[in-house]
Amino acid sequence: MMICVQSTRTAPPRPAWTALDWWPPVGWWPDPARDLLSGSPASPPPGCAAASATFVLPPSTESVHSARSFTLGTLTGWKLDDLRENMELVVSELATNAIRHGLRLAATHSREPVRLSLIRRGDMVVCALNDPGAGSPALRDPSPLDVGGLGLHIVESLSVRWGWAPLAPYGKIVWAVLRP
Repeated sequence: MMICVQSTRTAPPRPAWTALDWWPPVGWWPDPARDLLSGSPASPPPGCAAASATFVLPPSTESVHSARSFTLGTLTGWKLDDLRENMELVVSELATNAIRHGLRLAATHSREPVRLSLIRRGDMVVCALNDPGAGSPALRDPSPLDVGGLGLHIVESLSVRWGWAPLAPYGKIVWAVLRP
């Protein structure tokens, strides 16, 4: 089952998001990237587009393709075609990590879905994925014979900034900010 939610309202501030209910409101922005916004971080400046779209990914590897398709369609709808290629790669890497590692490390919660949210502030877009896993993402230096291990290097090279934060009582959100 795939669920897509488009939000156009700003939700009231919450004291803490949990892995069970993290649905970002329009205007949400990761704290470590607030300095990228000009003006008040609480609301976009007049004429600055703000929107969000969230897609629920079932816990299966086929979901990575669905995440890319959702992302391309959303960016096209927002008329941000310049971000499509890089965002598709970032979403692919983060969704793969969330499904491969986040669900595997969340033994008691491994059948929960992963949520992909795209949050627009002007010409910048945050790609945020939350999963029930407790492990923290980390850049690693794989050997030449390792299969994989470069995903977060790709995310880092294509984004203005990326990071992650734990969610209570379990889980995490991994995000990346991109701009044309």
